Amino acid sequence: MWHDIVAFDELSANEPRRIEIDGKPLVVLKEGGRIHALSAKCPHKGAPLEKGAVCDGTLVCPWHKAIFSVVDGRLMEPPALDPLESFPVEVRDGRVLIQYRPKAIGPTSSEVRRMPSEAESVVIVGAGAAGTTTAVSLREFGFGGPIALIDPEKRAPYDRTALSKTVLAGKSEGNAPPALLPADRMSEDRITRITERVVALDPETRSVTLSDSRVVMGRHLVLAPGAHPVRLPVEGAGLKGVHSLRTADDAQHILEGVSPDGHAVIVGGSFIAMEAAAALRQRGTRVSVVSRDKVPFCTAFGTRVGESLLRLHLDHGVAWHGGREVARIEQQAGALAVSLDDGRKLDADIVLIGVGVRPATGFVPALTEEDGGIDVDAALQAKPGIYVAGDCARLEHAGRRSRIEHWRTAEVLGRRVARTIMGQPISAATVPWFWTQQFGKKIEYAGFHQPFDHIVVDGDVDAFDFTARHYRDNRYVGIVSAGRPGVTAHVVGTGQLT
Repeated sequence: MWHDIVAFDELSANEPRRIEIDGKPLVVLKEGGRIHALSAKCPHKGAPLEKGAVCDGTLVCPWHKAIFSVVDGRLMEPPALDPLESFPVEVRDGRVLIQYRPKAIGPTSSEVRRMPSEAESVVIVGAGAAGTTTAVSLREFGFGGPIALIDPEKRAPYDRTALSKTVLAGKSEGNAPPALLPADRMSEDRITRITERVVALDPETRSVTLSDSRVVMGRHLVLAPGAHPVRLPVEGAGLKGVHSLRTADDAQHILEGVSPDGHAVIVGGSFIAMEAAAALRQRGTRVSVVSRDKVPFCTAFGTRVGESLLRLHLDHGVAWHGGREVARIEQQAGALAVSLDDGRKLDADIVLIGVGVRPATGFVPALTEEDGGIDVDAALQAKPGIYVAGDCARLEHAGRRSRIEHWRTAEVLGRRVARTIMGQPISAATVPWFWTQQFGKKIEYAGFHQPFDHIVVDGDVDAFDFTARHYRDNRYVGIVSAGRPGVTAHVVGTGQLT
């Protein structure tokens, strides 16, 4: 049955419009003179796609920048791991008609370029964003051989970004982060979970030794182990009640250690640290932050934006100790005492250390660089048959190598590794994007974190409605925005800073 929806001339080019058919929402958009009808919500977190950006034949999610083909809803880039439904459309006598009957998505010519034999196997070290995305993308692209996903965490893969944004704020059901995949997805995709730690790797044989002494080998080996929190090199950093935040168990221990009316001291001005400060403060917990930086995020966002975020924290009751370092941590009368380098002392129920991370690549010293990362080529290979994705991948850009410690980038790299294994072409490198959410304000960044010497601001920074473009030697190198999701969506969708 065809449903008459709207006049063709009423649709503006590249502006998605939400419509309903029998109470079921869709988005309709005009692109290149053609009309397309797709699911109305992003399968990742349910973002309203009528607010998305249309870029070069794709639709970019406004919230977390998943990218879909406007033609058939095909998933182009994560963080979504499933496509959109697309629906038959016809234009008759100037009217747009839609059939509410999802069309099948067939493989493109590039996606069937190479079909590995079922004798081939893939071993993936790490079940975080990059590792999980690699596994499910391989199955999506038609890989038929065994896939093993190795990670010491007993939990099924989950959304680590929620730990500092919602779990610590008490906004997640059961204080648990959401799963990355439906409960039965691993078994349906025939992905074997091995819950052990990798203790050694032989690059020549592509074999890994596990903590239970087993040795696992694969025709293709994917290294996506993530990172470990950096420990604070001060006396008392190992005391009970001193925490880092990397896993769901870490979040549980933090919540168990401090009541809503208790006091948490957070060391560091990192994104994890400041998100945790906002989350705990929203629970009612008294929060003090100790940071080397006088203004948070000044090197990432610029001083003007950093000052606005600092005021936001101060307005919500966070105590800020900027330009200070921790001298030592002690246990006193059943509580913790944090001594600062200026002689002040802060009593605390818990101390949370958020001073950065280091790649968890200790099992493969032969491939690691000084920062713990692993150099990769354009195909994300460190050596033939050994691929790297996520926090430990050292990517080349503008004549230098850097690691991009962003959730979405980890998933993008995982999907690209899957394409490389399948012999599919890899699209040009996209611009890394990430977001931080603090006290209900969302800041987005797109770029490679290159140094900048000049910032051009458009809008009201204090109202969190702005774009701030970063320049280095008059070259555009990054953008920060708030309240304008379409700006960064366009950057991600086109793959260009414009």
